[in-house]
Amino acid sequence: MEDNKTQELSKKDKYLLKGKDLIFIGVYTAIYFVINMLFMLISGLHPVIWILLPAFIALFSGIPFMLICAKVQKPGAVFIMGVVVGLIYFVTGMFTWIILCTFIIACALSELVRWLTKYGKFWGNTGAFMLYSLGMIGSPLPAWVMKDSFMEQLVNQNMPSEYITTLDSLISPAMLVVMIVAPIVCALIGAIITKFMFKKHFAKAGIV
Repeated sequence: MEDNKTQELSKKDKYLLKGKDLIFIGVYTAIYFVINMLFMLISGLHPVIWILLPAFIALFSGIPFMLICAKVQKPGAVFIMGVVVGLIYFVTGMFTWIILCTFIIACALSELVRWLTKYGKFWGNTGAFMLYSLGMIGSPLPAWVMKDSFMEQLVNQNMPSEYITTLDSLISPAMLVVMIVAPIVCALIGAIITKFMFKKHFAKAGIV
């Protein structure tokens, strides 16, 4: 009887996040956030870059995401990563509550896919990354959901009038579809690139 209880506890303990896991999550979350901020700065150059911001981030953030999946094959790792990033954006006043909601939904779906595919499968983690990347659409999405107030906010932030006018002309149903589909496609490409790099560099270095 005691042996059965011990086995059950060991199985549960296997899926609990430990100190080492949290360190990995913290490091790769920081890397992911830096990638976010770099493209956030670039997005001020043109509205198209900002609308496609989730796609650019997905294309270049496959490495930190896949490393988390490889190093922490437990539930909660991806959820923590996404929610922390969403909270940072939200509490610093950089974005509306929408980005927090999109990250929570995207991370929950991503965790579900990881669980269903037993955490260690490449295509399972790729699917999880594609869903996770949709969390960042909460950045440009307010331009469609709450257009008037969002445009007013840009004016109050002293954004150039040419930037605002161009953005206004881009807000259409077709561009909304592009904004949602592009991160999914770029996440797939980013995951495949990361797989190649895992084999060529990270595996040899003993990182994964």
